[in-house]
Amino acid sequence: MKKILYITLVASLTLASSCKKGFLDQVPDDRLTLDQTFTTRITAEKFLANVYSQIPDEFGQRNPNTGRNAGVWTGSSDEAEWVWGFNQCNNINIGSWDANSGFVNDYWNNFYRGIRSATFFMANIDKVNQDITPQLITQYKNEARALRAMYYFYLIRTYGPVVIIGDNAIEPDAPTESLHLPRSSFDECVNYITSELDAAAANLPVTPSNNDNYGRITKGMALSYKLQALLLAASPLYNGNADLAGLKNKDGKQLISQTFDVNKWKKAADAYKAYIQQFVPSTYSLYRKNNSSGTFDPYLSCRDLFIDRFNNEIIMSRIESSIGSRQYEMTPYHNGSNSQVRGSAGLGATQNQVDAFFTANGRSIDDPASGYVNSGSTNYRAPGSPIATDTYNQWVNREPRFYVNITYHNSVWLNTNFGNVITQFNNNGNSGKATGGNDYTVTGYAVRKAQGLGNWNEGNRPVILYRVGNLFLDYVEALNEATPGDADILIYLNQIRNRAGIPEYGSGVGQIPVPATQALMRDAIRKERRSELAFENVRYFDTRRWKIAETTDNGPIYGLNITQNLPGFLTVIPFETRTFSKRHYLFPIPSKDVNSDNLMVQNPGW
Repeated sequence: MKKILYITLVASLTLASSCKKGFLDQVPDDRLTLDQTFTTRITAEKFLANVYSQIPDEFGQRNPNTGRNAGVWTGSSDEAEWVWGFNQCNNINIGSWDANSGFVNDYWNNFYRGIRSATFFMANIDKVNQDITPQLITQYKNEARALRAMYYFYLIRTYGPVVIIGDNAIEPDAPTESLHLPRSSFDECVNYITSELDAAAANLPVTPSNNDNYGRITKGMALSYKLQALLLAASPLYNGNADLAGLKNKDGKQLISQTFDVNKWKKAADAYKAYIQQFVPSTYSLYRKNNSSGTFDPYLSCRDLFIDRFNNEIIMSRIESSIGSRQYEMTPYHNGSNSQVRGSAGLGATQNQVDAFFTANGRSIDDPASGYVNSGSTNYRAPGSPIATDTYNQWVNREPRFYVNITYHNSVWLNTNFGNVITQFNNNGNSGKATGGNDYTVTGYAVRKAQGLGNWNEGNRPVILYRVGNLFLDYVEALNEATPGDADILIYLNQIRNRAGIPEYGSGVGQIPVPATQALMRDAIRKERRSELAFENVRYFDTRRWKIAETTDNGPIYGLNITQNLPGFLTVIPFETRTFSKRHYLFPIPSKDVNSDNLMVQNPGW
């Protein structure tokens, strides 16, 4: 069994943060402690563990301002909604946030803290002379180098072009005015990130040297962030976006290229292809699972991918995660049931996302050939369910990923250790609004993806940050934009559909025609991403880099009528009117940094 490298927070070795200081002013708490750190391998490894601690814990999104860099991405996309008003996603969705908001400052400060920590580590690890080999020093230095570039990636996908500090470990005692730096252009940021990841990857192992090192950055992890940076740079938000023409430094330097360049898509596609040739299937592969009869089972494959802790589809994860909290948010209230199956369903899936899943024959619900029915009910046994239940026809004969992702009214709960618990989301049901107090789904559905089969209160499962399914869908998107019609598009898109248990494009029983144009294929790829990558913190960034969030995240968002019992409960109604304008494509730079750095410019509209 693989052992886990836990990320340990070491208070005496962290870099200080203060709401009164900018990110460039953050210095070690104790200069003596810093000097002492780089005398032994043990203390140096603790410092490196602190660098690792900034890897996002995306299962912790109920309380994102906890220092673990949990995002606001799931509930701030059109996929989901949190019931609790304290969650910052709710502020984003109604436009009630600005450059002084806590989460805006937190991500900026935390990732720059990780960048500064990594730079200090790289500058000092050579001083260690006890119980360490030159080879291990090289590995640790390149782990820190890769982490530093990864944190820059997290910054640019949120804030756009940022300040690149480079290898300059700025002296903590340097006067404040000497620390002022302008933002680099977006292309400069991407070039820096990709070159740093290439350099780090060259000195990192393909697989951990032993099970004790599981969780450390490997070659494949590092290079996966290079791919994501190239895809981001090629996307419409940054590739010739005239809406950001005014984003310039004070000396007039343009920060977003105003010329569309199809070669950016080609560069990304080529990098993805090279990565797949190097790592798939030798190191990573699509997860597939057979049922008890030895037959391939799409439902189990899509479900257990997130339960089987160390499967080969996972490219990047954070080992220590808030899985227990996330499962509480997905487990319905289930009034009167055992505490192991009683949660909140506070993370609700929107009707928008429910409607995005295909039917069992692989077609969108608005396709006349889909067989979709939105009235009446059927005694239906869903994939994975031990029994049949009276099921609204909207949820009957949907693709396996629907049942992996969504808990709906009258579905059977995954944990059957206390019998078959049937979830009732209508107003007076066992998990309804009138029953749950502050714990209920705003939308009439609960998110289910990554939910385990036992007690919700477990604490030992990683959060997946990047996997092969994402890799393949990124690749085919870049390829369709660079060289539409390339044979690889259909090969890799169909691998995703085959694993999901739905008909492939252009072959087999229930054949669905191959999308005939670049535009139709683009639409097919985007639909596949929405189904395959639901609730994995991808949709938020997809709608923004595609520049469609003004449509998807602006206006009414829909759910069921949770204040009613049946049949009124099944009426689709808007539960919220969201606000999104052009300025929301990028987070604002925190006000304190714009105000303290006379070379820093704010993002447009803030």
